[in-house]
Amino acid sequence: MVIPSLIECKRDGGELPPGTWAAIVRAYAADEIPDYQMSALLMAVVWRGLSNAELTELTAAMLASGARLQFDGWAVPRVDKHSTGGVGDKTSLLLAPMLACCGAAVPMMSGRGLGHTGGTLDKLESIPGFSTQLALPAATAQVRALGCALFGQTPEIAPVDRRLYALRDVTGTVPSVPLIAASIMSKKLAEGLNALVLDVKAGSGAFLPDEAHALELARTMIDLGESSGVRTVALVTAMDRPLGHACGNALEVEECLLALHGEGPADLMEVTLALGAEALVAAGLERDREAACLRLQGTIASGAALRKLAEIIEAQGGNPAVTDDPASLPQAPHSAVYVARSAGRVVAVHPRPVGQGIIAMGGGRTRVEDGVDPAVGFVITVRPGDTVKAGQPLATVYAADAAGLQAGEAALSEAIIIGGTAPAPRSLVSHRVSAQGVEIL
Repeated sequence: MVIPSLIECKRDGGELPPGTWAAIVRAYAADEIPDYQMSALLMAVVWRGLSNAELTELTAAMLASGARLQFDGWAVPRVDKHSTGGVGDKTSLLLAPMLACCGAAVPMMSGRGLGHTGGTLDKLESIPGFSTQLALPAATAQVRALGCALFGQTPEIAPVDRRLYALRDVTGTVPSVPLIAASIMSKKLAEGLNALVLDVKAGSGAFLPDEAHALELARTMIDLGESSGVRTVALVTAMDRPLGHACGNALEVEECLLALHGEGPADLMEVTLALGAEALVAAGLERDREAACLRLQGTIASGAALRKLAEIIEAQGGNPAVTDDPASLPQAPHSAVYVARSAGRVVAVHPRPVGQGIIAMGGGRTRVEDGVDPAVGFVITVRPGDTVKAGQPLATVYAADAAGLQAGEAALSEAIIIGGTAPAPRSLVSHRVSAQGVEIL
């Protein structure tokens, strides 16, 4: 296998012969292909794509490179949710305990921040003592006992994807429909699921901003899931502004805790409930989305979801008291209020500069080996369309030092645009995609 010729083939728009992608995956796993050649091949895929046959083979090879969670003989339906990534996107932390309270088993395997977007694992690890590193037997046992485990991709599961995920993050090869689909589905198919709900982001802050590409990704992943016997549904949701108010790991955990106390931002709760309702129906636990939504809301009203999250935190080494006292989360030593420099209407709150600002303050990664400061970030209190006065607070910056405050304020000046007429924002949930087709909501 001559890698340069394969790179040239994909660069020029060719299709690799059957069996080639499986061989590439095996060779990369054996360290027979260096990262620089794999990066070049990934970039060729970004530009030229993959055929359906290539994508199916790549996904299967990545899945076969490791082990799977085993739930043989267990009748409880297993369901998970996956987001393609956004700024302020914290729905996983809400959905996992809510779905578990509704009778689903949730083996939620998540990732770290990718590009300008945050990662569920980084958020969870801002909880003191919380360990996301569960071996497969421990994760399986916890799902059976508590109905949920919140863990990272273990060395056993799709190990090639684990390496490629980190490589793509630092080589500009994230925004590719086939690479995103293969990465997501190779992990999700390893979870032993019966049903999967996908949150596919569209808008300026998404990896695939264009709606047509978001729908293409949704259909691609649905085809991979359904062909493997997993009922798969996708919602296309807005990422033309941050979701909720908090952006940054510990700040987002705090907002989730408030939400489980019944005080969540309206946009965050709308998206969370929409995804959760699809999950319950897909898993066969509710007859329709309306009934499912009411059931999910009941887990918050009763306090059951909050108690379930406390159980999960304690089981994974964290301090469950954080659910009632968010002050035990990491706190940034410096903060500053960002105010409007002029009166007018908020035209936009661009999510991408917000995510990039968090990275600049140390809350994300520019290299695979970078650490993360869990306390830094923003709480943004305005939305597109709001009317503001000069000097009115728009957001708060939380930083480790004065330089971080400066970087955060610079990011907000790029993100929050005040002008005259504000364009209508995207619908929070715009499309539902299933094996039967696309429905505009």
